[in-house]
Amino acid sequence: MSDPEKFSAQRITQIKFWMPNLFTFKTTRPASLTFTPGQFVRLGLHKEDGSEVWRAYSFVSAPDEENLEFYSIVAPDGEFSPRLARMRTGDELLVAHTAFGFLTLDRFEDGRDLWLLATGTGLAPYISMLRTQEPWHRFERIFLVHSVRLAADLTYRDEIEDLARRNGPQTHTAELRYVATVTREKAPDTLGGRITQLIENGALEQAAGATLSPQHSRIMVCGNPEMVRDTRKLLTGMGYAVSRSATPGPLALENQW
Repeated sequence: MSDPEKFSAQRITQIKFWMPNLFTFKTTRPASLTFTPGQFVRLGLHKEDGSEVWRAYSFVSAPDEENLEFYSIVAPDGEFSPRLARMRTGDELLVAHTAFGFLTLDRFEDGRDLWLLATGTGLAPYISMLRTQEPWHRFERIFLVHSVRLAADLTYRDEIEDLARRNGPQTHTAELRYVATVTREKAPDTLGGRITQLIENGALEQAAGATLSPQHSRIMVCGNPEMVRDTRKLLTGMGYAVSRSATPGPLALENQW
């Protein structure tokens, strides 16, 4: 990323810590940057020796928002996130001018149900999508499944519940059903167990009040690489083909790091 025409310095406009190791931050936006919900962009920071370190972050913000919004976990031994977590409003970071990624709704032919499966910060691209009109008008039902270790990690819950209240059959848009799952403690109004386990034992379908099927379901998977790998293996074994540019299918996946 040595070409300054490919990136520019932007400013942090807001930082919100959900937990000591989990935070949302907003930045100013390069004038030339456009993106589709589900895509990501590279962010850069200056290191102490004057070099730069870059990481890819999915957009939480919708494409028409003035500022960019991102969602991050602090990796204690990482080069990037601990530095980012120490920044304050007004501090500078680098933002690339080109977005990438294929975890976008145009990967799918129309279906009845949209399933959004996430672990941790893999929730980010789904919030970006739900802030736009497309999913609400393309599908009849949306199932947002967020799996975390601890109940305190269930972020954006107020916004998700507000989106569900403001949409649905009464507004001639999709109905949103939110399913939270917590893997390391018992918590009210949540399932216990990993997403793959909940698909295999039927608990996810029961909680959602719906049935998964390759014919009607369009499934997105985003999260840690192990979860994405295991979910891909499970779902392809159930008949869900991975969507390709030339051959659209009912399944799209992306690692969050």
